[in-house]
Amino acid sequence: MAVQGALPVAFGTVFPHGAFALGVEPITDFETKRPQLDKETGLPLWAVDVIDADPEARGKAKSVKVKIAAEHCPTLPDEVPGLPFRPIEFEAMAVMPYVDDSGRRPRVAYSLRARGVKAPGSGARRAPAKDAA
Repeated sequence: MAVQGALPVAFGTVFPHGAFALGVEPITDFETKRPQLDKETGLPLWAVDVIDADPEARGKAKSVKVKIAAEHCPTLPDEVPGLPFRPIEFEAMAVMPYVDDSGRRPRVAYSLRARGVKAPGSGARRAPAKDAA
């Protein structure tokens, strides 16, 4: 089969109304309590907590996590005065479908990934804090 792994997708396809970041945290392996590493790059994985700006989004669809593989914690864009959350865009997004069998019936679920995070409309990716100096 030609398609394997994550499927590339545009940011606007996933978040047509935009997105807001709540924060970033490292993803740890449940069993070892060590940082979880990306299988392709070997880099640590970080989870950006995101609120979908779609007014029709409800329940679990309103808040999602987007994984980013990076050596250092990704830096979120600066806060915008008057807004309670930071508007963001993700670069090089991908969707990984999987079967979630944790409920009564198995269902298809999606894991979101990106290569970087930036302010909406900006051309440059936000570098991790350590590299920004």
